Amino acid sequence: MPRVAEPHRFRVWAPRPARAELVVGDAVVPMTADGQGWWSASAETAGPGTRYGFRLDGGPTRPDPRSPHQPDGVQGRSATVDHDCFAWTDASWRGMALPGAVLYELHVGTFSPAGTFEGAIGKLDHLVDLGVDAIELMPVAEFSGERGWGYDGVDLYAPHHAYGGPAGLKALVDACHRVGLGVVLDVVYNHVGPAGNYLAEFGPYFSDAHRTNWGQAVNFDGAGSDEVRRFVIDNALTWFRDYHVDGLRLDAVHAIVDDSATHVLEQLAVEVDALAAHLRRQLFLIAESDRNDPRFVRGRASGGYGLDAAWADEWHHAVHAALSGERDGYYEDFGSLALLGKVIEQAWAYDGTWSPHRRRHHGRSPAGLEGHRFVVFTQNHDQVGNRAAGERLAALVSPGRARVAAALLLTAPFVPLVFQGEEWSSSRPFQYFTDHRDPELGRAVSEGRRSEFAHFGWEPADVPDPQDPATFERSRLDWSEPDDGAHARMLAWYRLLIALRRQHPALTDPRPGAAVAVVDEDRSTLTVRRDAILVAVNLGERIHEFETGARMRLLAASDPALKVGDGVLAIPPDAVAIMESPVPEPSPAATPKSSPHQTGESP
Repeated sequence: MPRVAEPHRFRVWAPRPARAELVVGDAVVPMTADGQGWWSASAETAGPGTRYGFRLDGGPTRPDPRSPHQPDGVQGRSATVDHDCFAWTDASWRGMALPGAVLYELHVGTFSPAGTFEGAIGKLDHLVDLGVDAIELMPVAEFSGERGWGYDGVDLYAPHHAYGGPAGLKALVDACHRVGLGVVLDVVYNHVGPAGNYLAEFGPYFSDAHRTNWGQAVNFDGAGSDEVRRFVIDNALTWFRDYHVDGLRLDAVHAIVDDSATHVLEQLAVEVDALAAHLRRQLFLIAESDRNDPRFVRGRASGGYGLDAAWADEWHHAVHAALSGERDGYYEDFGSLALLGKVIEQAWAYDGTWSPHRRRHHGRSPAGLEGHRFVVFTQNHDQVGNRAAGERLAALVSPGRARVAAALLLTAPFVPLVFQGEEWSSSRPFQYFTDHRDPELGRAVSEGRRSEFAHFGWEPADVPDPQDPATFERSRLDWSEPDDGAHARMLAWYRLLIALRRQHPALTDPRPGAAVAVVDEDRSTLTVRRDAILVAVNLGERIHEFETGARMRLLAASDPALKVGDGVLAIPPDAVAIMESPVPEPSPAATPKSSPHQTGESP
């Protein structure tokens, strides 16, 4: 007998209105209160793709807070999605391990010429050839307009319509798994964007007690917070279960304020672990935080939240300041090789020590944490795009120093992350861009950006306008570059470094103490011992000779002028060498001739 279609049941949590109605096409269906603020109604004609919304107390039609698809943007009606309709081909995929992995951060809109999920699929061969293990997508939840970074998302369950919507994201994840790449998705749970944000009309989604730099904080601990916590945790589980992603990067968790006995991040980690067991697939959570607080990643039995890893911005800051010489803003806290040596060993520079920039003590010791608890980078969307002109590292330092940065990144005991185009020293900037359709909001964003950088001496006319489509266009990668001259040579360097990381277990060893750094501030030299592997860096102005021992073998050299012979390694300025000794030595080998070195000491 033919199957009889069942009515589609719609539910929404809306404790604030006294009346709720379902709007499907031209039909308006009264909803029934189910208790605890939930309303429900059924529609006979609804199926996949049906447009719908909710009216609260007779007001205008609003999108579903849990909308799975917004085909017409944040102001349009929601559309139903049947997640069982997608034909997945990744049944044999069992996830990926974060320890030992190399991540690749990309922005869907600027990564490929098409600027879509499908366009990204067309570039996966490049990533496989590069040797990375997973892509990390900047946020894709529905945000205002056609272009944006994604951190002002509003419909948190709906992949952005301009990128290809739910089916497009599933196709990208499926294609990644087919070629052996994992997928990490950046999600934002500390605030919600302003345009199209109607959550407060439904219920107490936002806190009266807490605020963030971006506006109202999400209500994780006040009246009505049980359902708000459920809203966020269910969202995270949706990405894992229905979209098959392997990990989530949780944006700015220091702005997730929760005074509950069980922090929402701990509850999230517990439920993700339970889902992983059910799916028999590895899943992980990465936190972004500037607090240098090990509790985010310590196990729950040790009083931590049990997240899998944390971004370590200070690793970037120490490398950037040492290589570029910048000392403005938070770079005031960095610049010495001693601090560079310290982050090479433990990821964080400030571990309870005095921070001149903050004018207070900052952080806590990460002692005992494995290297894979930290994600490190020389560039990412923030560190490039939050500069006024969006300059990449290659625009700020010599090609030699850019190669040094790559070597330090890809020989680190942590989880390295490469930002799109970094691997070939892309000449394109990555600037801050938006597409708010509300003229007042767009003007406020543009003026705010100019005002922010005016404090740093920038002329307003020199700060790219986020609302100008040209700002977005300038940020698109140029895919003709990887095959050209200096770009091709940098790409070959990255491929070599990633291949070495695969070939030598010492380079992925995450155990505490697996990296030992020795610096000489006077001579501007640095060595890093990774068991039998030695990384030697010369940031000085003249050739420097390192005593290595006769049995060391050269694995990689960033400069062809580098020479090895008679137990001496001669490295020209702004260059790095990676060597291997046949037998691990108990203490750091390559020490420059003459003066003693300083180890990475506390600031």
